[in-house]
Amino acid sequence: MTNVMFYVSLGCFGFLVVHLFDVISLKRLPAIKPITWICGSILLVYALARLSLNVEKLAMPGWTGWLGWWVFSFSFLLLIFALFVNLPFRKTYVDKGVGDQLITTGLYALVRHPGVHWFSLALGSLLLISRSSELLFAVPLFILLDILLVVLQDRFFFARMFPDYDSYRKTTPMLIPNWQSIRAFMDSLLAYRAKKQIRRKQWKLLSS
Repeated sequence: MTNVMFYVSLGCFGFLVVHLFDVISLKRLPAIKPITWICGSILLVYALARLSLNVEKLAMPGWTGWLGWWVFSFSFLLLIFALFVNLPFRKTYVDKGVGDQLITTGLYALVRHPGVHWFSLALGSLLLISRSSELLFAVPLFILLDILLVVLQDRFFFARMFPDYDSYRKTTPMLIPNWQSIRAFMDSLLAYRAKKQIRRKQWKLLSS
């Protein structure tokens, strides 16, 4: 039990380190910004790996492992997309200060914090894959902590980081999509597809 609490605490500490990223962005501290989210992510991943390797396994049907791998692959790719592709990587995670624009398209047209959904699904699927009894305790705690920290971000940081965040908050739900946000998400996908087709035509004209 001591080891369980140590790795759960380590994972929680990793969460806190990752979310110090917002404070450092506001303070415009160079170099420390990428180090913060990288170190916090390493701590969290290490804690999850250690908890997953627990020898005490839960009694689950064999097919849950295959389901877990499928859901994990899907949710992990969407988590990476939400955090590192939909958002401009360098401006968000490397350059000093905050990004120069608020992203409201793609997954961020659907909800203000899409990473929460994919992170939660990834954790749940990790439980199915590993069948670890320790993760059965850690996963709900990590999900609740993630939601709590996102609420704090939304309430105290993002409005200071982005001037248009208050209007974005009025039009886009925080975590649960509504019909308006689903339509906005579909419109952003269609707009992205149209831009891609235009670029493809321009490339063909240049290469011909």
